[in-house]
Amino acid sequence: MSTAYAVVTVVTIVANAGSAVADLARIGFVLANAAEVGVPSSRLPALAALKAAGAAGLLLGLVGVRPVGVAAAAGLCLFFVGAVVVHVRARVLHNIAFPGVYLALAVASLVLAVAALTAS
Repeated sequence: MSTAYAVVTVVTIVANAGSAVADLARIGFVLANAAEVGVPSSRLPALAALKAAGAAGLLLGLVGVRPVGVAAAAGLCLFFVGAVVVHVRARVLHNIAFPGVYLALAVASLVLAVAALTAS
Protein backbone atom coordinates (compact mmCIF):
# COMPACT_ATOMS: atom_id res chain seq x y z
CA MET A 1 0.00 0.00 0.00
CA SER A 2 1.37 3.37 -0.95
CA THR A 3 1.74 6.17 1.54
CA ALA A 4 -0.27 8.50 -0.69
CA TYR A 5 -3.16 6.02 -0.80
CA ALA A 6 -3.15 5.65 2.98
CA VAL A 7 -2.91 9.38 3.74
CA VAL A 8 -5.47 10.57 1.20
CA THR A 9 -7.90 7.83 2.13
CA VAL A 10 -7.60 8.49 5.86
CA VAL A 11 -8.22 12.21 5.26
CA THR A 12 -11.27 11.33 3.14
CA ILE A 13 -12.55 8.97 5.83
CA VAL A 14 -12.17 11.56 8.58
CA ALA A 15 -13.75 14.31 6.48
CA ASN A 16 -16.79 12.22 5.56
CA ALA A 17 -17.24 10.76 9.01
CA GLY A 18 -17.08 14.26 10.47
CA SER A 19 -19.58 15.53 7.94
CA ALA A 20 -21.93 12.64 8.72
CA VAL A 21 -21.75 13.45 12.43
CA ALA A 22 -22.44 17.14 11.69
CA ASP A 23 -25.47 16.13 9.60
CA LEU A 24 -26.82 13.88 12.34
CA ALA A 25 -26.20 16.51 15.01
CA ARG A 26 -28.04 19.03 12.84
CA ILE A 27 -25.37 21.64 13.45
CA GLY A 28 -26.39 25.17 12.51
CA PHE A 29 -24.23 25.55 9.42
CA VAL A 30 -25.51 22.23 8.08
CA LEU A 31 -29.13 23.29 8.48
CA ALA A 32 -28.43 26.70 6.95
CA ASN A 33 -26.63 25.22 3.96
CA ALA A 34 -29.33 22.59 3.38
CA ALA A 35 -32.03 25.26 3.45
CA GLU A 36 -30.06 27.54 1.13
CA VAL A 37 -29.68 24.86 -1.55
CA GLY A 38 -33.22 23.55 -1.13
CA VAL A 39 -32.52 20.24 0.62
CA PRO A 40 -35.15 19.47 3.27
CA SER A 41 -33.64 18.89 6.72
CA SER A 42 -35.55 15.61 6.85
CA ARG A 43 -33.05 14.29 4.26
CA LEU A 44 -30.02 14.88 6.48
CA PRO A 45 -30.06 11.45 8.17
CA ALA A 46 -30.06 9.72 4.77
CA LEU A 47 -27.24 11.94 3.52
CA ALA A 48 -25.30 11.25 6.73
CA ALA A 49 -25.80 7.51 6.24
CA LEU A 50 -24.40 7.70 2.71
CA LYS A 51 -21.34 9.62 3.87
CA ALA A 52 -20.81 7.23 6.79
CA ALA A 53 -21.17 4.21 4.49
CA GLY A 54 -18.61 5.74 2.15
CA ALA A 55 -16.19 6.32 5.02
CA ALA A 56 -16.68 2.76 6.31
CA GLY A 57 -16.15 1.34 2.82
CA LEU A 58 -12.95 3.33 2.41
CA LEU A 59 -11.75 1.95 5.73
CA LEU A 60 -12.48 -1.59 4.59
CA GLY A 61 -10.48 -0.87 1.46
CA LEU A 62 -7.55 0.29 3.56
CA VAL A 63 -7.54 -2.86 5.67
CA GLY A 64 -7.46 -5.12 2.64
CA VAL A 65 -10.91 -5.43 1.07
CA ARG A 66 -9.80 -3.38 -1.92
CA PRO A 67 -12.90 -3.78 -4.13
CA VAL A 68 -15.07 -2.37 -1.34
CA GLY A 69 -12.74 0.61 -1.06
CA VAL A 70 -13.00 1.23 -4.80
CA ALA A 71 -16.80 0.98 -4.68
CA ALA A 72 -16.97 3.33 -1.68
CA ALA A 73 -14.74 5.90 -3.34
CA ALA A 74 -16.82 5.73 -6.52
CA GLY A 75 -20.00 6.15 -4.48
CA LEU A 76 -18.59 9.20 -2.72
CA CYS A 77 -17.58 10.66 -6.09
CA LEU A 78 -21.17 10.31 -7.30
CA PHE A 79 -22.51 11.73 -4.04
CA PHE A 80 -20.37 14.84 -4.25
CA VAL A 81 -20.96 15.35 -7.97
CA GLY A 82 -24.61 15.47 -6.92
CA ALA A 83 -23.80 17.96 -4.17
CA VAL A 84 -21.98 20.24 -6.61
CA VAL A 85 -24.91 19.99 -9.05
CA VAL A 86 -27.36 20.90 -6.28
CA HIS A 87 -25.28 23.97 -5.45
CA VAL A 88 -25.07 25.04 -9.08
CA ARG A 89 -28.78 24.50 -9.73
CA ALA A 90 -29.65 26.53 -6.62
CA ARG A 91 -27.12 29.17 -7.70
CA VAL A 92 -25.43 28.94 -4.32
CA LEU A 93 -21.84 29.33 -5.38
CA HIS A 94 -20.33 31.19 -2.42
CA ASN A 95 -19.67 27.92 -0.60
CA ILE A 96 -19.35 25.48 -3.50
CA ALA A 97 -15.73 24.93 -2.50
CA PHE A 98 -16.88 22.67 0.34
CA PRO A 99 -18.52 19.98 -1.79
CA GLY A 100 -15.74 20.61 -4.32
CA VAL A 101 -13.05 19.72 -1.80
CA TYR A 102 -14.96 16.61 -0.71
CA LEU A 103 -15.32 15.64 -4.37
CA ALA A 104 -11.60 16.13 -4.95
CA LEU A 105 -10.82 13.93 -1.94
CA ALA A 106 -13.20 11.25 -3.21
CA VAL A 107 -11.69 11.35 -6.71
CA ALA A 108 -8.15 11.13 -5.32
CA SER A 109 -9.21 8.23 -3.09
CA LEU A 110 -10.79 6.48 -6.07
CA VAL A 111 -7.72 6.89 -8.28
CA LEU A 112 -5.40 5.65 -5.52
CA ALA A 113 -7.75 2.78 -4.55
CA VAL A 114 -7.89 1.58 -8.17
CA ALA A 115 -4.11 1.78 -8.35
CA ALA A 116 -3.82 -0.24 -5.13
CA LEU A 117 -6.31 -2.81 -6.43
CA THR A 118 -4.50 -3.28 -9.73
CA ALA A 119 -1.11 -3.45 -8.00
CA SER A 120 -2.15 -6.30 -5.72
